[in-house]
Amino acid sequence: MNGTNSINPSRQVKITADTTCDLSDAVLKKYDIDLVPLYVTLGTTSYRDKFEISPGDLYAYVKQTRKLPKTSAVTTQDYLDIFTPYKLAGRSVIHFTISSSMSTCYQNAVCAAKELGNVFIVDSANLSTGIGQLAVRAAELAASGLDAERIIGSITEMIPKVDTSFVIDTLTYLHKGGRCSAVAALGANLLSLKPCIEVRNGAMGVGKKYRGSLAKCLSHYVSDRLQNRSDLDYRRIFVTHSQLPPHLAETIIKQIGKLGPFEEIIETEANCTVCTHCGPGTLGIIYLKK
Repeated sequence: MNGTNSINPSRQVKITADTTCDLSDAVLKKYDIDLVPLYVTLGTTSYRDKFEISPGDLYAYVKQTRKLPKTSAVTTQDYLDIFTPYKLAGRSVIHFTISSSMSTCYQNAVCAAKELGNVFIVDSANLSTGIGQLAVRAAELAASGLDAERIIGSITEMIPKVDTSFVIDTLTYLHKGGRCSAVAALGANLLSLKPCIEVRNGAMGVGKKYRGSLAKCLSHYVSDRLQNRSDLDYRRIFVTHSQLPPHLAETIIKQIGKLGPFEEIIETEANCTVCTHCGPGTLGIIYLKK
């Protein structure tokens, strides 16, 4: 990540987000963003995503049991516990949730906000660092001194400009989670197909399907998304992945640097909620359009 200066945490607007934003600790610290964890259940035990369980724990559980963990939304009480101290300190809160069509987090957060007042909930209509793009920009605006209403106005215009997509190495996790039939999963695996999943209007859809090794597929995917584009905002791009070999992530980041003059290329790793559905070997690039 480029840049190490911290943003002044004394600003009057506090930015928070669900752990599904997949922002790294370094980014969270730089922009003074607090996380509210979703829950990941292994067997009969629930854990707070990122705080009590890691993707490594999740994948080990799946390998051992051949069962997929379950995920559940942040509760209204959890949101109240996070928001209340800021409200008592006289600060406004802007919170970013995963798309309301993917989880009840948004509805639960709205309930908490209504109870407290001066808390604003943003339905990101997105997931992973698609949420992160919005939260980071909101933090920048808060640091510049804008009030909550003006930040919300700017972010609302930005939501449709977020371009989120990722390539999946295996359909096993989507199949186990009920999002892909056994026949489709078997066929894709036999043909070495790597589908590109795109977020459209707050929901996930299947885009182009790539064939071959993961390295080859990711290279073609990145070129398809970034090459010969005149409609991109080059301020910031996220490269978010799940248990991808380090050398492969580095190769992709170098490729991105050659395809566009991005001011920041930020690498992050997906947290457990996202990993539960995409599985290991997933990589996505998330950027803004003008």
